[in-house]
Amino acid sequence: MVDDVDPRPKPRQAADSIVASGLSRDALARLTAQGFQIETQTAGRMTAQIVRLRAPQGTSPLQARQAIQLVDAVATTDFDHFYYLDEHLGTCTGAECRATALVSWSAARATQCGPTPLIGVIDTGINLDHDALKGQAIEVLARPAPHADPSLPEHGTAIAALLVGRSGSSTPGLLPEAKLVAVDAFYRDGGTADRTDVMSLVSAIEALAERGVRVINLSLSGPANAVLQKAIEAAQAEGIVVIAAAGNNGAGAEPAYPAAFPGVIAVTAVDQDLTVYRRATQGPYIDLAGPGVNVWTASAQGSGTMRTGTSYAVPFVSAAAGLLLASNPQLDPKAVQAHLEQHTRDLGKPGWDPTYGYGLIHMAVLCAPPAELAPVASPRAQPVALPPEGASLRMP
Repeated sequence: MVDDVDPRPKPRQAADSIVASGLSRDALARLTAQGFQIETQTAGRMTAQIVRLRAPQGTSPLQARQAIQLVDAVATTDFDHFYYLDEHLGTCTGAECRATALVSWSAARATQCGPTPLIGVIDTGINLDHDALKGQAIEVLARPAPHADPSLPEHGTAIAALLVGRSGSSTPGLLPEAKLVAVDAFYRDGGTADRTDVMSLVSAIEALAERGVRVINLSLSGPANAVLQKAIEAAQAEGIVVIAAAGNNGAGAEPAYPAAFPGVIAVTAVDQDLTVYRRATQGPYIDLAGPGVNVWTASAQGSGTMRTGTSYAVPFVSAAAGLLLASNPQLDPKAVQAHLEQHTRDLGKPGWDPTYGYGLIHMAVLCAPPAELAPVASPRAQPVALPPEGASLRMP
């Protein structure tokens, strides 16, 4: 495998803006009187309205955050963090590069599960003219905010194809009959990589919730952010399953968010030999593993390519959640997570571990009616070990 890594550092947060949730009108008036400028704000459909404030000239982000907290101690205030895609390029040839066999996926079985719920994707732009995506049920929502330099469509096209790529194309997807609702929340704006921010993510989550999605695929990561966490909690409260990339910063790196937020299903990546991706972030928040090394998927240029990263493992778990909800639409996010965690191939140390979580997602029996699920023990429950290939699976 060859990794395509940009050595230039990526900014962690905006240098002159702060985000806040739940600011009162009086607080906003007092802050504007102090020189803060309201740049943009959300509609506040799911949670309290979120505002991005530009700090007065010469004020550092830390000073700006402290100033806002002094004016309104009840509001949730945090830095305007950036979030990036979790990908690298890879090289691979031959049938051994097929990832679907690793998760026991079957196209015939997928069509027997029932109508797949709406799946939401927050990513870069998508090339809807790609052979694998042309004519597929993909709705692209308006961008959360205009930017000078739009995102490149490479990553979004690859993720969309993994999920709903047309059967018979060179890059078929896991759920070709499903409907995808996508938001291009990324941009460049003079930077070296596609990135998004707290306001764009929150606006995208609200838009997807309004459209009625049941699953949101987040193949991205960045720092912890209190404002973003509130938006994700609001989405979960509405019954939305949130699935995110574990991150590509290495085993000793700090946790990646939103994957590490409570209730978010964090997905790491494994290769064809079921070894964890060498750049995958590890830790107590890891839930599941999916194929994510040298995965064949669509390229925005109209062909196919091999992709590597925890980004590309996420669609396998998003598709698994979609299959489960297709036959069991009454399940809430906690029940979906518990069911997925009980249908894995155990990897690494026996039971849950911080490298593989509960293990590699197993999609073969997700359409079966679930048995009564016991709550997952804290901090981690034991997964169900899969029998050898060809043996029957016993449901818990």
